[in-house]
Amino acid sequence: MTPSQSRAGRALLDMTQPQLAEAAKLGLSTVVDFERSRRAVSDDKVDAIRSALEAAGVEFIAENGGGAGVRLRKSGA
Repeated sequence: MTPSQSRAGRALLDMTQPQLAEAAKLGLSTVVDFERSRRAVSDDKVDAIRSALEAAGVEFIAENGGGAGVRLRKSGA
């Protein structure tokens, strides 16, 4: 997951950085620093951010020639 995918996922959910930090059980500075590429964030913390976004309904689209992306999961899926 890239910082831009995290920002896009939050935007789809209308989720703030503090809400994501709480959902991922991380400090707010970790989410802010990751999304702004201020510092390297450990893989386990990136995984926690990704898991929190997925639990809220975001799907991550792999690089497949068209570029990596995000979308909302279909209702009932």
